[in-house]
Amino acid sequence: MLQIGKISLPDFPLLLAPMEDVSDPPFRAVCKDKGAHLMYTEFISSEGLIRDAIKSRKKLDIFDYEKPVGIQIFGGDEDSLSMAAKIVDATNPDLLDINFGCPVKKVACRGAGAGVLKDVPLMVRLTEAVVKSTSLPVTVKTRLGWDEGSKNIEEVAERLQDIGIQALAIHGRTRTQMYKGVADWTLIGKVKNNPRIHIPIFGNGDIDSPQKALEYKNRYGVDGIMIGRAAIGYPWIFNEIAHYVATGEILDSPTIEERVAVCKKHLIKSVEWKGPVVGINEMRRHYTNYLKGMPNIKEYRSKLVTNPHVEEILEVLDEIVVHYAGFQFEKTPIELINYHEKCPV
Repeated sequence: MLQIGKISLPDFPLLLAPMEDVSDPPFRAVCKDKGAHLMYTEFISSEGLIRDAIKSRKKLDIFDYEKPVGIQIFGGDEDSLSMAAKIVDATNPDLLDINFGCPVKKVACRGAGAGVLKDVPLMVRLTEAVVKSTSLPVTVKTRLGWDEGSKNIEEVAERLQDIGIQALAIHGRTRTQMYKGVADWTLIGKVKNNPRIHIPIFGNGDIDSPQKALEYKNRYGVDGIMIGRAAIGYPWIFNEIAHYVATGEILDSPTIEERVAVCKKHLIKSVEWKGPVVGINEMRRHYTNYLKGMPNIKEYRSKLVTNPHVEEILEVLDEIVVHYAGFQFEKTPIELINYHEKCPV
């Protein structure tokens, strides 16, 4: 077993990455069902929490069935992060995670998220302020560095460990790369194999198949893998990786009946949590991903994204099951969706 504070995880845990506008409670529910061992909320602005902003407060919603679950915050001010940590502490998650990885301009250029990578002493002060303000285990999610010339993750890992973080997740790109190119896991491996490092190190970036997950586990020695974009519309990725790591066998692709059943659950949870209007509207971004790979699906997809009534959407999904009965999905690596502006860290 792997420990983070009082959290017990499997020897090689699979984590759902915090993704803005994606990893909300409805999405987390289906990922938990399909094998995610540890999940995180969407990232939450420390200033928003302090202002009591409705959107920020709503992101604090966590449920017993999700546990273990972490709440992720971001900010560039010690006092604000400290106050936000106290607010998070009261909601009783299993851990508190700090976002030092989001590359989008509205975050990074305000000196938060990946913007802090340009100032390691500030990153240390911000992290220490959080560690001192909460009784929860504190973890960090970050990137290799700001740009190609400043990949400082090895220094960052040592310094953050020394002030008390209990795990570190590293995305294998710099801030300037955003989500372009191929994630470089070489430095992630160096951090993990540094004899000074004793906290769990989780790798993140471009894991889109069980085969790649096992290859990277063996090559880089990471304690676990964090999955983001590959889980969007395909939460089965968690069970598939866990099964392959344990047995060397590839599970069959989910059938159309299984895909629609999970899509329905996602929709119903979305409406329950957000209300019928917002729940239906925000679910529309997910249908394409659930139905990816199906031929001549455009007409059905159009109905799903234009219909404002839950009951009628469920009927359309039932029609899809009937129409595509027996359809076999090809077993290919998952296409990673490019969410440049959604900040999946």
